[in-house]
Amino acid sequence: MSRFWILAGAFAVTAATLALALSLGSWGFEYRRYSLHEGRLRRVLQQEPTMPRLTEGLAEEGASVLATPASPVETEQAIEAHGGARAAEIREKVERWGHLRIYRAADMLYFVFYDDDQVMRDFTCVGS
Repeated sequence: MSRFWILAGAFAVTAATLALALSLGSWGFEYRRYSLHEGRLRRVLQQEPTMPRLTEGLAEEGASVLATPASPVETEQAIEAHGGARAAEIREKVERWGHLRIYRAADMLYFVFYDDDQVMRDFTCVGS
């Protein structure tokens, strides 16, 4: 009977260690994925690109425009559909800057905010 408990305990410890390793790996991948996209957009933001220039640059890298809301209703619909847990942050930035364009870049959505002169002023990354 004691051999059974030793084997069961060894199996439980092994399974728990495996679960911990897999969850840490998953967390690390997500952290790295977000940090790469956010770092990329942070560097672009420093250059203060215009909407056409950024759209062209992202298109050259394989990103596409997902939405260009033209009214408050369309903006709210786009935020509801794609904003996820960061919807409140996105709404606040839309109120501040006024213009939003959403890009799909691989496995990430870029919510990019522009001022009235179509200059990029802020961004938010949301996993798709």
